[in-house]
Amino acid sequence: MSLINYITQIQFAAGAIALLPAECQRVGITRPLIVTDRGVRAAGIIDRALRTFTDPAVELPIYDDTPSNPNEKAVREAVAMFQACECDGIIAIGGGSAIDLAKGVAVCATHEGPLKSFAVIEGGLARITSATAPVIAVPTTAGTGSEVGRGAILILDDGRKVGVISPYVVPKSAICDPELTFGLPHALTAATGMDAIAHCLETFMAPAFNPPADGIALDGLWRAWRFIEIATQDPKNLEGRINMMSASLQGALAFQKGLGCVHSLSHSLGGINPRLHHGTLNAIFLPAVIAFNRKAQTVVNEHKMSRIAQAIGLADESKIEEAIRNMTQALGLPTGLRELEVTEDMFEKIIQGALADHSHRTNPREASAEDYRWMLEASM
Repeated sequence: MSLINYITQIQFAAGAIALLPAECQRVGITRPLIVTDRGVRAAGIIDRALRTFTDPAVELPIYDDTPSNPNEKAVREAVAMFQACECDGIIAIGGGSAIDLAKGVAVCATHEGPLKSFAVIEGGLARITSATAPVIAVPTTAGTGSEVGRGAILILDDGRKVGVISPYVVPKSAICDPELTFGLPHALTAATGMDAIAHCLETFMAPAFNPPADGIALDGLWRAWRFIEIATQDPKNLEGRINMMSASLQGALAFQKGLGCVHSLSHSLGGINPRLHHGTLNAIFLPAVIAFNRKAQTVVNEHKMSRIAQAIGLADESKIEEAIRNMTQALGLPTGLRELEVTEDMFEKIIQGALADHSHRTNPREASAEDYRWMLEASM
């Protein structure tokens, strides 16, 4: 049996941030905690959000210490602020890091137990209930799609990068305003854009039967492939930003199918070195994983490579891996792990983490430790 479920309310338009107070009222948030990071705050986006609340007496608590890879320490700090300020919901404003952190806070502020007890690999899915605090997500990047996703990726105190996954962590509202991405730097636009491409590709390749998700993912791939360079080179091109934000949320709308080895590897390596950008790692791993997945012998996998090739404008499906490497290079991103100072002596730890990751189980072809070693070698 396949779960086909779409998913939450999305407000998508230039200027949509003006709807923030109305969305708080709709979902029943009267005292929100704003979760963001210092870069988003310095860019003036938080001030813009606060100005939408017409009551001058409103002084909302703000947690702005979200790290680039959100961790258990930040969750504890934000939970303490949430509880001290007697908040009843969260507005997450930022990229996937801020939104994922907000989801972790929404769970941990309303349930007993440490963060690791809610990780899916620790059986956490069954422990997350409807008591989870409501979240409104306002993305300022176009990559993770966390604003419509049912999971959060967080680093535990023990160094593991895990998924906290439940229908109850899906934001009650996603406010997608492409104008909020105008100030995104060149490199971050490129890396988050490749993250969106990776999500669309990998969830499309996942073997679960879900034709609506496949259609959404393919359309998202089509948009991202055609507009990522425009958005990167011309940051205030509204058409480019609209299509990249759409591609980002489309990849996440299709997440319910699962992901695969690209993400099991990038989650593992990102846990080992949190300074590495998730989208950049996904771009590097994509060619090797696609090559590995070509050998998946399932009825569901039939014709998938030709459909991917069509979406990215290739006549020859054997050129997909080369096209992805070329796009990554054209965007100015690293194309190999050596450029990120990853060494072969790290392989064992990366492989161990990848085998334990929740995305490992939904790849279209089961990967062994030796398969992962080959993918790592091919990605160097």
